[in-house]
Formats: sequence, structure tokens, C-alpha cells
Amino acid sequence: MADPPGCCSTCATCLLCPYSCRWITAKKEKRKGLRTTKYDCSWFFFLFGIFLFTLVWLYFAIIILNDFHNFNEFIFRQKKLWLDWSLVLLIATAVLISYSSVLLILALCLQLCGQPLKLHWVHKILLILTALVVAAAFTGLGIKWAEEWKSARISLQATGPFLHIGAVGGMTLLAWPLASFIYRTRSTGLRVFLLLVYCAAMIALYLAPLGITSPCIMEEKQLPPKPALVGHRGAPMLAPENTLMSLHKAVDCDVQVFETDVMVSADGVPFLMHDEELTRTTNVQAVFPERAALNSTAFNWTDLQQLDAGSWFLEVRNVLRVAGGLPVMTAPLSPLQRRPFPTVQSLSPGDRKEAAEQRIPSLGQALEAAKQSNISIMFDLRPENHSDYQNFVNVTLEVILQSGIPLQQVLWLPDGFREDVKQQAPGVQHIYGRKRLKNEMEPVMHVNLPYQDMSSEEIRQYRQDNISVNLYVVNQPWLFSVLWCSGVSSVTTNACQVLKEMKHPIWLLPSSTYFMIWVVVDCVSFLVIIWAF
Repeated sequence: MADPPGCCSTCATCLLCPYSCRWITAKKEKRKGLRTTKYDCSWFFFLFGIFLFTLVWLYFAIIILNDFHNFNEFIFRQKKLWLDWSLVLLIATAVLISYSSVLLILALCLQLCGQPLKLHWVHKILLILTALVVAAAFTGLGIKWAEEWKSARISLQATGPFLHIGAVGGMTLLAWPLASFIYRTRSTGLRVFLLLVYCAAMIALYLAPLGITSPCIMEEKQLPPKPALVGHRGAPMLAPENTLMSLHKAVDCDVQVFETDVMVSADGVPFLMHDEELTRTTNVQAVFPERAALNSTAFNWTDLQQLDAGSWFLEVRNVLRVAGGLPVMTAPLSPLQRRPFPTVQSLSPGDRKEAAEQRIPSLGQALEAAKQSNISIMFDLRPENHSDYQNFVNVTLEVILQSGIPLQQVLWLPDGFREDVKQQAPGVQHIYGRKRLKNEMEPVMHVNLPYQDMSSEEIRQYRQDNISVNLYVVNQPWLFSVLWCSGVSSVTTNACQVLKEMKHPIWLLPSSTYFMIWVVVDCVSFLVIIWAF
């Protein structure tokens, strides 16, 4: 089989060696009379399928980065080990997609050069392992993190138009190796089958925009106001979460609401803390090693004031493991493992010093800071299943009323004993963690939900009905853009310093402009394919 013009023997040999692991020249391969068999073709199609499979997983990996801090916290609660698992995910995904991409490019180039596609058995085993790893990743995602499927659906509203252009471009480029294969193959049935499949795929891609919807396909004048920012535990990328420094950093980011979590100490003092245990965000392991695994509410306020709530954000921490019912100290974590966000490295010396001096704040201190900064405060009261929860509510209300903060600046999230709260503090704004119900006695005016739980259509409807919608946790600009275009009132975020700088959604296209892009891309693709064949 002769090489096509422009494909020298040396180039063909360089392509053949890594693909087939046969360190002989293309001319010798030719003299052997080797050709691509149906078995070889089946492995090429398997390779192509694995490439698409890993490409889809790469897309999911990028999308779920918005929520990966929650996954890191989940692993810490289960294993008492902190690590930025997003780095592990991206590195592993990059290796898999790079491997399958290189093999696919080699195969396509070999086909253009008229060389046999003799995939080596080592590559076959590695491709099968790649398929199993990616399948296991998707299975684990579906079992442990099912809400991310909804995130993927939302992401298509941000990426759909661009994925369409990329898919059309990629399939158009396949026209050359496909035409080369059809020209060389002797099987008429295979030729017809491949042409039908390719044509069907291209027609589906050409018509795909009919099913693509995005709230950001609109006129500029229709764009709703920018959503307000709610600081999730303050500004946790810039300061230790749920501290006064985090609150002040959130104020610097122009947030309108400081979102936090409240617990009540053993002696009745409400304080800011998210986790049921103190091991992740304090040095309780060093100060009270025998009590480190206890619930946060088991400590009195005097004990809590002895804890350092800031150094964990900066310094090497030891890992607490439990063996035989007793806490055991292990080796310090590496710098990669100890920091919750990479933004820590950009802190100034002054900020580092301030962070290291942070203590667990009481709710009273947080309310005073919120009052002075003229921002609202929204909080959950934990743990909801505590036997003394009603007393927690009463103590918390007492602190709020004594603080002197205007009650309209207090946003109440807990559902337990809500009617008592309305009676004792009628000025407090009530935020509901559910959608409105039909025939409600008292209309719901504020809702706080995961961003996966509301569609663009529901957001628009709530906005028309003057219902304030806050969605959490929104960290990535692409997600913020989609929700902005949808008309959401506010978003809870870890990345207030990033979203603050956004003056406009990432993209906004009038429907007429998008239609023109669609037609031009499809027409250019069609002409290129005709030229290739």
C-alpha cells in the first residue's frame, strides 16, 4: 500500500512505532503485507469511544470544581485527612485524556499515511483500564454525589453553544481520515455503514441548536441586575472561615449578607462554628487532646476561647486519627494538604498575622461587627437534632435582641420552632430552605436553596412574584453568569473576591447573533466535508 503524497517513510515510521510498539520501518511493514483488519478497526472504534468517554469525564471534572470544597470537607469528616482532592482529580483526568488523545491522533495520522492500525496489546490493556477507571468515577459520582448531574445540566446552559461549535469542528476534521479509510477499504458494506453513521452524526450536530437553550441568549437590555453576594462563612478564601476576620474580608468584597453557622456552648453561649467537631478549624488536638473528638457543643465558652481558630488556615497541622477509641497524632500534613484554598498563598504578611490571631467568635461579637459594617447576617443553628434545641433557639434569640442590631438585618434560616421566633422577634426576616407550596397561609418571600434545585424558568417566575431567591454555593464565574442571566436575587459564595470583579456575564448573545453563528458554522463545515471527500 503506497503512502499518500506528502507522507514520508520516516514520518510513517515515527507514527507506527509508538502506536504498534514495532520498532521497524514503515517500508518493512509494507513488505510484510500487513493491512488493517476488521479486528484492528474494532480496536480503533474502541479507542475513539474511550477518547469520547474520557472527554466527557474531563467536562464533568471541570464542572464539579465549583462544589469540590464540600467534597474535601466530606473526606475530612470521614477520614480525618485534609487534602485538596481537586488536584488529584484534575491530574488523573489529564493523564487519562492525554493518553487517549495521543493514541487517537497517532491512529488518525497512520490512517492518512496508509499504515496498518496494529494497536499493541499493552495499549489495549491500558485502554480497558482507562474505561474501567472512568466508569468507576461516573458510578461513584452517581452514588455519592448525585446532585452533580443537575450541575452538569445547568452547565450546558453556559457551554452548550460553544460545545456545539467544538463538536462540529471536531467531526469536520474527521472527514479527512474517514475519506482516506473509505477510499482504501475493499468492503462496500463497511463503506456504506461508515458514511451513514457519519452523515447521521453531522445532521444531528447541525440541528443541535434547536435543542440548546440558555438564559444568556438575550438582548443586553433584558439582562437582570447583578445578583447580590452572600459571604459563605465570610470570605473563606481570604481568611479563616467563621471568624471576625472573615466577616471583615467579606465586607471588603461588597457582600450584603454574612452567612454563618451557630452552635451553643455547654454553658449557653452561642458561637460561630460549622463542623460538629472542632478538629478541622481549631487546634483542639493540641489543647484538649483527650476531648478533641467530642461535639463542639460539649465545650464551655471558657474552653472555646483557649482555641486558635486561625493558624490552621496557614500552618502545618497534624492529623487526628482515632485508634482504639483514643486520638492518635500523626505526622504533619504537607503544604499542599493543609490549605483549604490556594488563595492563601497570596495573603499579605499583615493578613497572615491577623489570621494566626483569630479566635472562635461568639454570636454577640459577630452581630456587633455586622451592625457596625451595616450588613445582614444569615445563619443556621446546629445541630438540629440536639435534645436541647429549643433552649438553643431561646438563647440565640436572647443574644440577638440584646445586641441592638436592627432585626431586619437578621435572616433566620432554622425551621425548628420558627413560630416561637416570629412571636419573640417579629422583625426578623425568615428565610425558607424550600420552594413555596400551594395554598400557603403565609406567603414565602425569601428562599435559600442549592443552585441545582431551581431551574431558570422557576427563578424567573419567583422574580416576577417578588420572591427573593438566594442560591448556594456559587464559586465559578460560568455558574454565576447563568444565574445572573436567569434573574436570581443573590448567591452564596466562597469566592466573593472573584465574583465582585464581574461587571457582566461571561457571555451574552442576542438570539439573532446566535442564529447567524449557527448557520455560518454549519455551512462552513458542510463545504469543508465536501472538499475533504
